[in-house]
Amino acid sequence: MINQGYVYQEHVQPRDQGLTVLAYYTQTYQHSSGQEWEARIVSGQILLNDYPTDPDTCLQTGQHLQYHRPPWQEPDVPLTFEVIYEDPDLMVIAKPAGLPVLPGAGFLEHTLLYQLQYRYPHKTPVPIHRLGRGTSGLMLLARSARARAHLSQQMRNQQIHKIYRTLVGSITTPDQFTITQPIGKLPHPSLGYVYGASLTGLAAHSSCQVLRRHSSTTLLEVTIRTGRPHQIRIHLAFAGYPLLNDPLYGLGGVPLLLTEGKVPVPGDIGYHLHATQLRLQHPITKATMDLNYPPPPELVDSLMC
Repeated sequence: MINQGYVYQEHVQPRDQGLTVLAYYTQTYQHSSGQEWEARIVSGQILLNDYPTDPDTCLQTGQHLQYHRPPWQEPDVPLTFEVIYEDPDLMVIAKPAGLPVLPGAGFLEHTLLYQLQYRYPHKTPVPIHRLGRGTSGLMLLARSARARAHLSQQMRNQQIHKIYRTLVGSITTPDQFTITQPIGKLPHPSLGYVYGASLTGLAAHSSCQVLRRHSSTTLLEVTIRTGRPHQIRIHLAFAGYPLLNDPLYGLGGVPLLLTEGKVPVPGDIGYHLHATQLRLQHPITKATMDLNYPPPPELVDSLMC
């Protein structure tokens, strides 16, 4: 189905003063070419202070920009999700692999956030953490302001216990190993930046346990104390064990620049990663909550024999 389109709104920052409208969009949003942005400006899709503008108009700090993106056909994704736990303050769902959490990269209505807004129009649950588009499993959401504040604090204090399963190639490490490589922003040719292994990044901690070894594959259980973007994908790639069929992160935990003739992005799928366990303190009752969701068949121990 065609979606309803979307209006992207922003204000000109001091650093962008003096840029032309065309230069601003071409430099800021490199997923489209200069010719594409120019065509959008000329056709009236981009407004400056609520009026059509010209590609060569120079910007001033504080001006209001709007990009009226016309309706478009979004990629098909699984739109249903299972509610594992729900009360007036929080919710835990099982997200299917392939469903993006937030709008971006061609997705607007085919996202978990939009589906939540549709199902809960008066008070939409707010994600406390995110799962990558290709990742399945347990996700925590807040349904009240006090729960959101308390759960966010638990995340910052590394008090929310998250366990994942994933599949990598054959490895020779001991059955237990830890990765503490910092994760930060790295340049990306179309998005501007993506996250990857970086000496100047933020601290990250992943504890890995081998569940089953096979001649060509290894099933791992990974516990993360921190929640950096794409942490497990980056950490295992940094350690020399990229997730099987991960189109973005290669050896060293840095993004690949070209795969099968295209520049890969974080939302590209194909890898196997599942959030199977979640432990937290209920923000209101203070009770410990232990939640589990079974992994898909490719991440079940018995299939690795």
